[in-house]
Amino acid sequence: MAGALASGCATVESYLPTMRSLGVYKLDINQGNYLTQDMVAKLKEGQTRSQVRAILGTPLVTSAFRDDRWDYVYEYTRQGRLVEHRAFTVYFVGDNLARWEGDEMPPSVADLNRAAADRSLGQAAGSGDPGMFDWLFGIFRR
Repeated sequence: MAGALASGCATVESYLPTMRSLGVYKLDINQGNYLTQDMVAKLKEGQTRSQVRAILGTPLVTSAFRDDRWDYVYEYTRQGRLVEHRAFTVYFVGDNLARWEGDEMPPSVADLNRAAADRSLGQAAGSGDPGMFDWLFGIFRR
């Protein structure tokens, strides 16, 4: 009886490296303010804070200590890995927009959707990850 249990453990041990590679599924996460070049092009010096908020949305980061600055941050995380990070900052003098700076923004939301579709198709075709069924059938082929 002990021999049967020991041989069973050996069989399970041989599959542990494969089982460990399954890991935990991690969601793709879009976080922050997604800005486009179309939105940035609408900014003009002298616009009020409410006009800027109407164009760009509510900023992700505002500080009580730096009332003259709004920070718009965007991050895209895929399977727990940071894929994209962009930052954009607008500066005010009084209640009026003085200047802005930041990373280059994509032209439009349509371009984001197209890029996301290309990424997911490219990863599905050439990811090298066999998937659950291939892993399961691989166990029986051994």
